Amino acid sequence: MTRAGYAFVALLFSFGFGASVSAHHSFAAHYDMSNAVTVKGSIAKVQLTNPHSWFFIDVKDADGKTTRWSFEAGTPSGMIRNGYKASELPPGTMVTITGFKARDKADTGMLSSLTTADGKTYGMFGPKEGGATK
Repeated sequence: MTRAGYAFVALLFSFGFGASVSAHHSFAAHYDMSNAVTVKGSIAKVQLTNPHSWFFIDVKDADGKTTRWSFEAGTPSGMIRNGYKASELPPGTMVTITGFKARDKADTGMLSSLTTADGKTYGMFGPKEGGATK
């Protein structure tokens, strides 16, 4: 192979490596860990998709206006290992989510814990005291 050929192959590998490194992000880069938020509402949708799960909840304000919040959570397998079962939160289930607000998006956050009306608590970091049944 010629010198130009080696340079071309090296260039291709560098583009591939750069794309894979930028594909994953740090939670701290996207979420303000000093800006905690607690939101109460009803489950609109749950997405257990890789690389991260998402919980969407409809929150009503004092005037009755509904805002849809989205909370990024751990991997689907991590959430399940921590006690979460997809069948337990159908749309309409009332929940309280605590987490951290996104730096650049309104009504978006990183889930720290999710608590149902009957007291089951799930989170990115494992079941909390009095938390989910497995």
